[in-house]
Amino acid sequence: MSLSPESLRKSLERVQDPELGRSIVDAGMVGGITVTDGNVTVAIDSTTPASPHKDKIESDVRAALTAAGASNVGVKWGVRIPTRNILSDDPCPGVKNIVLVMSGKGGVGKSTVAANLAVALSRSGAKVGLLDADMYGPSVPTMFGVMGRPTSADGQKFLPLERFGIKLMSIGFLLEDAKSAVVWRGPMIQGALLQFLKDVDWGELDYLVLDLPPGTGDIILTISQKVRSTGAIVVTTPQEVALQDVYKSVSMAQKVGITILGVVENESYFICDGCTKRHELFGSGGGAKVAEMAEAPLLGQIPLEPGVREWGDAGTPVTQAAPNSAVAKAFIDLAGALAGRISVHNLQSVGSLRIDRSGGVNRHLPIMR
Repeated sequence: MSLSPESLRKSLERVQDPELGRSIVDAGMVGGITVTDGNVTVAIDSTTPASPHKDKIESDVRAALTAAGASNVGVKWGVRIPTRNILSDDPCPGVKNIVLVMSGKGGVGKSTVAANLAVALSRSGAKVGLLDADMYGPSVPTMFGVMGRPTSADGQKFLPLERFGIKLMSIGFLLEDAKSAVVWRGPMIQGALLQFLKDVDWGELDYLVLDLPPGTGDIILTISQKVRSTGAIVVTTPQEVALQDVYKSVSMAQKVGITILGVVENESYFICDGCTKRHELFGSGGGAKVAEMAEAPLLGQIPLEPGVREWGDAGTPVTQAAPNSAVAKAFIDLAGALAGRISVHNLQSVGSLRIDRSGGVNRHLPIMR
């Protein structure tokens, strides 16, 4: 039977990416196909290095090409991460995706989620940065055990600090005393945020994670107006007192046109030493309620685990310090789910900009995705 790259590519149209729900050919994941005496080698580009579906896709590719007549099948994996819509005036043109971590509520572990999410994405093979956008309460210096001042190689842009392969920037790096309060009005905070985005040499990144402050104030408004982010994940804890503020955060994101990629329920449950019973100390179902309002999936439920606090205080996120622990695996699963959502969102957004002609119903932006 005569095999050709064209006929084999046709055979691969039956193979679907479970995350995207579409053919790997249609999604542009299939690269070069070479045929030598019945031996076939195909290049497949995953849409994220954190994909949990690579084994399934490779198995289906081998089956499809074998059924088409290939004697042996080799698969060479690469990565091509779908990119947000980057305009000419974008402050971070080299960053493929900007992910906002928001809550509207203080004390729900938003910074812990942001730090461990960044580490999990980086450990999957992605190029990652983390921007501490909470100017009044910066956490990144403590959680990553990093002190020092950013330097500049050209006198134009700051070089971010790095740890665990992650590029880091925080107002905490610029304070003379870590215990000093930042007493700035809104315009100064907004100006500092924009400087951290455009005057920091982030280089080429797959994901830049922004740890946002609680509330629905100036920072989020500035981001919605000045940055075309990929979208946001919303962090909550299960109890009702947290939900009331988190609902407001969801509402604000919807009003200003920020896509909600998913919801994370932190401190979801606790498993004590010596037993396997799941204790829901703060109630249950809160994350699902927020996800329903946001019309977005519940991406993960993170257990309450003392090691998260212990390692965070020691300057090493638990996903880096104890990657095989149950809580680290929950963060790793979250990173995979989020990366998949980003790929789906970006591929669906291609060519989908349209003019809002609602006459004022959608008041937040004249251009909608």
